[in-house]
Amino acid sequence: MDNKERFLSLCGSVNREGIDKLLGWLGSSDFFTCPASTRFHGAYAGGLLEHSLNVYDEMKRLLAVYPEIEANEESVIVISLFHDLCKVNYYGVEKRNRKNNAGQWESYDAYTVREKFPFGGHGSKSVFLVQQFITLTPEEAVAINCHMSCWDKSDPDVGRAYEQFPLAWLLHVADESATYIKEKGK
Repeated sequence: MDNKERFLSLCGSVNREGIDKLLGWLGSSDFFTCPASTRFHGAYAGGLLEHSLNVYDEMKRLLAVYPEIEANEESVIVISLFHDLCKVNYYGVEKRNRKNNAGQWESYDAYTVREKFPFGGHGSKSVFLVQQFITLTPEEAVAINCHMSCWDKSDPDVGRAYEQFPLAWLLHVADESATYIKEKGK
């Protein structure tokens, strides 16, 4: 099963009004082919899709390590797979030049940010986009909104959010683990 098939299979177990419209929107967007970042983790075609699945896998692994954090499978799927929807239709490609190993200049394609819908911060934009299609529980909304933790300077109370909603902290840890351990060097 390739990444897109696996993603759609997981989403097939989400029983919420509007999930079909969300998947339709994702299918008409660049979600399945866009990078996860311009030059850090997942800076290649399909990087965001792979990263989202890696976060899901890390969530499942971490839930086994922290059995005191309760979460139903549907919530785990929703927050893992949709936490970075802010990156949909966000990147573009431009030509850049660099010297190759032989010292010769060569042209290459590089990802760049081409924001088409500027809306708040990373987490808040993802929450907004998801909720255009499906309803999130308060815990899911907080988890997606706060998954960037201290990296998002717009949310000074993220620690209190993690105290109230441990699943939000777990999403942050899963995202970091996927980014800095599982995807390192990719």
